[in-house]
Amino acid sequence: MRKLMLLLACLVLPVGASEPPKQAINLDIGTPPMAITKHSIAQRYSRLVKFYESGEIGLAHDGFIYLRDGVNISPAKRRIAEKLIDLENVERKTLVFVIADGNGRREAQPEVWELMRKRWHDQWHSGWWLRDANGKWSRKP
Repeated sequence: MRKLMLLLACLVLPVGASEPPKQAINLDIGTPPMAITKHSIAQRYSRLVKFYESGEIGLAHDGFIYLRDGVNISPAKRRIAEKLIDLENVERKTLVFVIADGNGRREAQPEVWELMRKRWHDQWHSGWWLRDANGKWSRKP
């Protein structure tokens, strides 16, 4: 009788009624892939900053960088800018992946992307160009 009561008590308990709270994302996790990716991005920054300051490249609302429309730039300089942009945007995706992976939450890549997008926007210097969701460019105040 005692075993039956214990079994019935267990059956009426809610199972999985609440999910455990999600672990906060550490954007600065110190994994080797994170260090390698951040180092690569930092090395490219010194070359990109010249384009940011001249207004030839800007940051879009989606977290990627783009060559600004209608900017007068020589063909040789355009090729350099496009190559740097391509490398940077790929590594931004990689950075998001290694952050999510390092936190043990690969499924959280969209959440990590949003956090990084906000960080990139906040770190963007005053006077550098931003593109909103409608495609309109403006200088960051």
